Amino acid sequence: MTTTSNQGAAPTRREDLLARLAQDGTWDLVVVGGGATGLGVAVDAAARGLRVLLLESHDFAKGTSSRATKLVHGGVRYLAQGNVALVREALQERTTLLKNAPHLAQPLAFVMPSYKVWETPFYGVGLKMYDALAGSAGLGRTEFLSRRQTLACLPTALPQGLKGGVKYWDGQFDDARLALALARTAAAHGALLVNYCPVTTLTYRDGKLSGLACRDTETGREYAVRATCVVNATGVWVDELRRQDAEALKRTVRPIVAPSQGVHAVVDREFLPGSHALMVPKTADGRVLFGVPWMGKLILGTTDTPRGDSPREPRPFREELDFILGESARYLVRAPRREDIRSLWVGLRPLVKPGGDDGEPTKAISREHTVLVSRSGLVTVTGGKWTTYRAMAEDVLEKCFEARLVARRPAGVTANLPLVGAPSTGALATSISAPPGLHLYGTEAAEVASLRGSDRHLGGGLTAAMVRFAARHEYARTVEDVLGRRLRLLFTDAALAAQLAAEVGALLQAETGVDPQAAAFRDLAASYLRMPA
Repeated sequence: MTTTSNQGAAPTRREDLLARLAQDGTWDLVVVGGGATGLGVAVDAAARGLRVLLLESHDFAKGTSSRATKLVHGGVRYLAQGNVALVREALQERTTLLKNAPHLAQPLAFVMPSYKVWETPFYGVGLKMYDALAGSAGLGRTEFLSRRQTLACLPTALPQGLKGGVKYWDGQFDDARLALALARTAAAHGALLVNYCPVTTLTYRDGKLSGLACRDTETGREYAVRATCVVNATGVWVDELRRQDAEALKRTVRPIVAPSQGVHAVVDREFLPGSHALMVPKTADGRVLFGVPWMGKLILGTTDTPRGDSPREPRPFREELDFILGESARYLVRAPRREDIRSLWVGLRPLVKPGGDDGEPTKAISREHTVLVSRSGLVTVTGGKWTTYRAMAEDVLEKCFEARLVARRPAGVTANLPLVGAPSTGALATSISAPPGLHLYGTEAAEVASLRGSDRHLGGGLTAAMVRFAARHEYARTVEDVLGRRLRLLFTDAALAAQLAAEVGALLQAETGVDPQAAAFRDLAASYLRMPA
C-alpha cells in the first residue's frame, strides 16, 4: 500500500531496513545506484505500485549528484549547440522540479555582462529564444540592461569597458538534499532503500539476470536478492556492472561513459554580493564561467575536463583552478585568490561516448541520457543531468516495459508528485542562496525544531536537532553524511566542518550506535582545502 509523500518524517532505523532486505520474495525492480537517476527511477516505479529495492554502495548522492553547480536549467549552451529538443525538455522539467520541491529549488536571476558592443544583442536574442522555448514554463522575462543596471545587479563586476548586460532566469537547488527527498519519497511509497550496501555479484538463471547479492558494509553480512528486473544507475561507474554482466555471459562490452570533471571553488559572498548570479557564456577558451550565490557563499566554476579514471573523491588539476581564478579576475573588481577558497570540490559527469570518436572533447558531447538493455536483461541508464532526472526515470521504466522485464503499469504520476517536505498545494517561500536553516526542511521544519537540541547551536547555522533528525529520518550514518550531504557545510566551509566533526560525531553515535568516522571526515575536509600544486 502506498502512502503520500508528506505525512511526516518516517524513521530510517538501519535494523528495520536490513530486516526487510533479509525477507524472502522477489522484487519487481532493483535499482543499483543512489544518485539522481537511480532515485528518480525508484520514485517513479514505487509511485506506480511496483515493489522496489534500491541499493547504494556508499551514501545517497555521494558521487556526482552532490557535486553539481546547483543549477536547475534548460541549458543555454546546449541551445547554442543546436540541441533544441534537449533544451525544451529541460525547461519543462525545470518548472516541474521547482513546483514539486519548492523548499529545495527556486528561480534565480542570471546576468551576462557585456564588454563588447555586439554581446548584448547577440546573447539577448539567444536568450529570447530560450524564453520562447520555455513558453508558459518560463520563470521570468529576459531583459537588456544598461551599464548602470548591470552594475546594480552585479555590484562587484569590473566596470572598465562594461557596455551593458542581459538578465535572464533559470533555477537553483540543493542537489544532495533533493536526492534525499527523492529517497524518502520513494520510501513513503513503499520502496526499500539501503545505503552502504554495495552489490557484490549478479545472479542468473538460464542466461537471464535473476537477481544479485549485496553486502552491508557495517556488519559484513551478505544478502541474496531476487529480482524481476535490475536497473544499473551507477552514473559514471555504470561500465563496472556492465562488464560484470558481460563476463557472466562470456561476452565483452565497450565502455560507454566518458567521464568529464567539473571543478567548483567556493568563496565568501563579498566577492559578488546581491541576489543575482554571474554567467559568462564564452571565456577565453570557450568554456562557461558561473558565479552562483548558494548557501550564503559564492560558487565559482565550472570546468569541463576529460578524465581517464573515475575516483570516488576526484581532485582538481592545477590548470582547472587557474582557469576559474583567472577568468574570475577578468570580470570581478576583486578576484578571489587561492587563500580565499572555503571549499574546493569536484564532480564527475557521466557523459555518454559518441559512437565514432572516443577522443572528442567532453564539452562537445551531448548531455542526453542513454538507456541500454543487455542480452541478460540488465537495464543500464547513464548520461543526462539533474534537471531531467524525472523524464529520464520515465524513459527507463518505459524501456523496462518494452523489454517485458516488468509488467506494464499505468502512466507515471511524478509530474504532479510533491516530494517529502513540499506543501501539497501552493508555493513555499524559500531561499537556497541564504545560509543553511530550517527553510530547507519545508513542511518538516516544525518537527526538526521540536527535537531536543534545537536550541543548541553548533556553528554555521546548524543545530544538534538537525543532526538528530538526519540520523533518525534521513539515513545518515557518518559525519560525512551529515556535514557533507544533509547539512552541506563541507561544501561551503570545509574548515568549519572539520572543527564540528567531533561534536557531530558524538551526537550521531548516540543516535546510531556505530562509529561515525569523525577522524576520516577531518582528513576529507582537509582535502577540500588542499590546493593543487
